[in-house]
Amino acid sequence: MQLKMSLVAVAALATVSGLAFAQDVQVVKIGSVAPMSGPQAHYGKDNENGVRMAVADLNKQNIVIGGKKIKWEMQSEDDAADPKQGTAAAQKLCDAKVNGVVGHLNSGTTIPASKVYNDCGIPHVTGAATNPDLTKPGYKTTYRIIANDNALGAGLAFYAADALKLKKVAVIDDRTAYGQGVADIFERTAKSKGIQVVDRQFTTDKATDFMAILTAIKAKAPDAVFYGGMDAQGGPMLRQLEQLGMSNVKFFGGDGICTQKLSELAANSKVLNNVVCADGGSSIQKMPGGIEWKKRYDAEFPNQFQIYSPYTYDAAMLLADAMKRANSVDPKVYTPKLVESNYKGVTSLIQFQPTGEMKNPTITLSVYKNGQKTALN
Repeated sequence: MQLKMSLVAVAALATVSGLAFAQDVQVVKIGSVAPMSGPQAHYGKDNENGVRMAVADLNKQNIVIGGKKIKWEMQSEDDAADPKQGTAAAQKLCDAKVNGVVGHLNSGTTIPASKVYNDCGIPHVTGAATNPDLTKPGYKTTYRIIANDNALGAGLAFYAADALKLKKVAVIDDRTAYGQGVADIFERTAKSKGIQVVDRQFTTDKATDFMAILTAIKAKAPDAVFYGGMDAQGGPMLRQLEQLGMSNVKFFGGDGICTQKLSELAANSKVLNNVVCADGGSSIQKMPGGIEWKKRYDAEFPNQFQIYSPYTYDAAMLLADAMKRANSVDPKVYTPKLVESNYKGVTSLIQFQPTGEMKNPTITLSVYKNGQKTALN
């Protein structure tokens, strides 16, 4: 009877200990927002994959914050690259009381969503949205770990003028916050460098037929076309330039077109060889941890890499780093630590200006050789 009672007591103690241990584990949710549907879904999946990798790596570290072991989880939302759906997704993450957000992809969704996150006090870090207007409201919850369009648009214009000695360009944009913004900066910088902007046209981020605007541009005989928009439109545009006999025209664009998928979307048009595009960061080969990280990514997500997943990975890790330094997962407590970051990420050393912009951001210019995106610098 004595032995039986002891065994019961041990079992009860084990149960209580188990409950105590369960209470010592805290779930921390990292939101991930990107277009998971529609023509930009390949970007969205890539962004989500970066966050997914970070969450898996964080869970391997057995991190303790505030005396509790942390279980990291990702909550993924689809904004379909639509501003209204973007704010709805942001509100959903606020209502779910996630601890931080990685996103969004597009400037047109990130800018309105940033107010939602500010109002509910949850920090968000984007590794993709590049419109400079994002950080102008001064929200203490908004951070960007990639160069903005001031660097991208200007860098491309400098290359067009100084390296290629171009004299005349035409500019097209897709009327989104990103596309119009980067096109405006390219145009303004090109003019300051003495390049004549012979035409300015616009389309939409849903269009596939550009023959009318390209025909109008052809009549102005430009040396190059700059397109502010995404690869879903850039690819067909390259094919149609070739159909119009404009195979010698250079084609410039920001990070929105600067994907490996552009080759597929362009059906390997001859004009693909004339593309010069810019990413807001270093090439994988020049990122501090890029080569090894990319090997792991490709092993887990074959043929899914686009551009931004190293940045979304770093964004998630950056949020976790701030939580560790604050010894709290409460956004109100750890958000002030973000601006003090000195985080050695896969992409770069991440440090911020008071505005939430990166200190010393880099850009990479790329071309396409035999259908493969190849860094110039």
